[in-house]
Amino acid sequence: MPSRDDNHTGARIKEQRRIARLTQRELAARIPYSYSLLNQVECGARAATPDFVAAVAAALKIDVTALTGQPYVTELQQDRLAALVRPIRESLDLYDLGADPGLQTRPGAQLAREADDLCRTVRATHLRRAAVKLPGLVAELTSAAWTTPTTELWQALASTYRTAHDIAVKLGYFDLSSVALDRMAWAADRASDASLAAFRQYMRALVYFREGEYTIGQRLISAGHGLLQGEALTRENIAVTGQLHLGATVIAARARDQHAVDTHLEQAQDCATRVGDASEVHWMSFGLTNVKLHRMSAAVEMRAYDDAIGQARSLRLPAALATSRRAHFLIDRARSEMETGHKAAALGTLMDARRAAPEQTRYHPGARETISGLLHMARSTPENLGYMAAWIGL
Repeated sequence: MPSRDDNHTGARIKEQRRIARLTQRELAARIPYSYSLLNQVECGARAATPDFVAAVAAALKIDVTALTGQPYVTELQQDRLAALVRPIRESLDLYDLGADPGLQTRPGAQLAREADDLCRTVRATHLRRAAVKLPGLVAELTSAAWTTPTTELWQALASTYRTAHDIAVKLGYFDLSSVALDRMAWAADRASDASLAAFRQYMRALVYFREGEYTIGQRLISAGHGLLQGEALTRENIAVTGQLHLGATVIAARARDQHAVDTHLEQAQDCATRVGDASEVHWMSFGLTNVKLHRMSAAVEMRAYDDAIGQARSLRLPAALATSRRAHFLIDRARSEMETGHKAAALGTLMDARRAAPEQTRYHPGARETISGLLHMARSTPENLGYMAAWIGL
């Protein structure tokens, strides 16, 4: 079996457990997982799944990132992405400074198109390209919106804040992602855009989903629905309503509530049937395909891995599906294949994810933990697995 250093999630769980002065049995008693599994995760013999990590973090009252080790500083520096984070952080701090007299801004329609292009770039998982362009566009839109406060400009600014959130999450900077969501609320309020405000609640709910705070996540989803009550039944509002139900689906799955999973999936499917492919609405990729992807993700979260693999094999993803969603599907599939002992298939699926979206895959905790699990299942390390492990930073 390959040697292993202490730079893995299980080792960090062990360290934080000791800081909390808990034995393995004491910690196991506080989480919905067995002592045996905790023991295997801590020594690196089993992968730490996202739901397991969230449960441990909640029990120890620490942030999930203390256990996952994100952001992956070495890899970010190698990819020259770390240096791009500070300008984004600085641009988010311009929101209340008014117009910049030294900055010449382009016409509002052009800025709105560029904000849309940035969303499209992130969906295509070109994170570096988006991160380079984002700070300048945020600065320009901020100044323009203060100078000429139109709905279009405030909406475009809210969109760039959403892009900042997406980039921060994908690179592991969750503190920065929270700031971006606060700024998004600020701009959506000035745009008087209920669908944007509701969509922001969906993204906030996913933050708590990652942290294992499912009750708060469910409340945020309900708050999102509340923002749309009384609004016109437009295509946009129906799509956002459906996306809120999809967010509720994965939260319910993580909470092991099958009835809620089925209910939200049914309501999301109803919305998708009414609007068809609504991928263009806030770049959510909402539609019948996304409902199917969330149905599979729910199976993964509920550890019904055989069911998840069966669904994955029957899915036919359209060519137009956003690369970010395709990569997420592949990472979910690889996790299910590993958990059911299909080691070669899991490795091949992760390699497909890398080819589709290298930047997203490299910084995705699910991909990292699946490779970690494959390393410890292997009697010897195949060349492709060793290559992937080195690439992802293990």
